[in-house]
Amino acid sequence: MDDQVIKRTGVIGLGAMGLQMARHMAGKGFEVAGYDVDADAVRRAAGHGVTACRSAAEVGRQAEVVIVMVATDAQVEEVIERSGLLDSLGRGCVICIASSCSPETCRRLAKIATARGVGVLDCPVVLGQEAANNGAVTAYVGGDEQSFRRARPALAAFSRQVLHLGDVGSGQLAKTVNNMLLWAAMAANFEALTLAKQLGADIPRLVEALNHGSGANWSLSRWGKSTGKWADKDMDVALELAQHAKVPAPLGALVDPADEADQPGQDESAIVLIGMRRRRGMS
Repeated sequence: MDDQVIKRTGVIGLGAMGLQMARHMAGKGFEVAGYDVDADAVRRAAGHGVTACRSAAEVGRQAEVVIVMVATDAQVEEVIERSGLLDSLGRGCVICIASSCSPETCRRLAKIATARGVGVLDCPVVLGQEAANNGAVTAYVGGDEQSFRRARPALAAFSRQVLHLGDVGSGQLAKTVNNMLLWAAMAANFEALTLAKQLGADIPRLVEALNHGSGANWSLSRWGKSTGKWADKDMDVALELAQHAKVPAPLGALVDPADEADQPGQDESAIVLIGMRRRRGMS
């Protein structure tokens, strides 16, 4: 199997991101089997050339590379450990955990799968839904070199960049660090533009000007194009990793999503600085 070019793929989790991954792989000539607990999601994927499956195990019987794109660590564990997926995959197949989850979860599942002759990569993606729609996400990948080589063509079908960063867990760590940098920039943007608005600035014109200055950043370049919201679990992973490493993360602890009503300008990125006590559940 090692010398063969993989063309049979699968996606488990056909929500907003998983559907786009499946759609782009099908559009690039891959055979794609798909499953989701939501039957409507499966039907939507079938409309894009994805073979509808009734279980994760059925996906495994039809695929050599399986993308797992579900919501939580617990769901990732359910898919890989208890859905029958591992039993249905042959030796040399690769599971790609595209969900954002704990690096330790990925490492533990990789040990289980490796003992069965199945490779595991963690490959979370960044740049958001618009990039996913356009097949232009960046995939941060962790795992062994052989599994990476086998899975890379499938990952490249929905990614602009596929970057191998080291052992299993490296991809999740890279996304967490990326998120921390993004959140810090978003918080700075919000604080600075709130001040500017309060002082009477024309926010759209100011943002356009700032994007030509030394304070420009990716989040600022998309001001007004995204909600600025993210899953609480992404922030929880960042803070848990910092706590485990005994590294202070004051910016990460102070950033949290806000409602659109709190934004300094219509449809602008929603960020609010809040006290560390609130993040820690303290009054």
